[in-house]
Amino acid sequence: MPPIDDRRYPKRPLVGVGAIILKRDRILMAQRGKEPLKGWWSLPGGALETGERLADGVCREVREETGLEVRPLGILEVFERIMRDASGAPEYHYVLIDYMCRVTGGALAPGDDVCAVEWVKRRDLPKLLITEGTLGVIEKGFRERGKFR
Repeated sequence: MPPIDDRRYPKRPLVGVGAIILKRDRILMAQRGKEPLKGWWSLPGGALETGERLADGVCREVREETGLEVRPLGILEVFERIMRDASGAPEYHYVLIDYMCRVTGGALAPGDDVCAVEWVKRRDLPKLLITEGTLGVIEKGFRERGKFR
């Protein structure tokens, strides 16, 4: 994974993967421990490594951030996040691919680049400081969970 400074003002968008992991009326959320957006809540995930397949990347990122092993069930959403600096220049630009995933093993524990990982009730999500666009993807995951087995 490129160092944070290599992610700022990229020549090209970076590819990121995220995991929607549901358990009844809860979703697994990770609180970011590093910039950008330190302290904000988001889906477990991160940057794809060169030579890594998307599904392998989401499994690795979930394991690193949460201690859990997952099986990707399919792609739920693809979107982009562009964060601009004060002058309007794109400081960060990610193409994000979010997978519906099922837990297959491991033990829940925060990894080194997150502050916390928690199963959050759907009704409590609006109380969290959540990264832009994430709540819409989560709601889509709850609505469409039956399509992924």
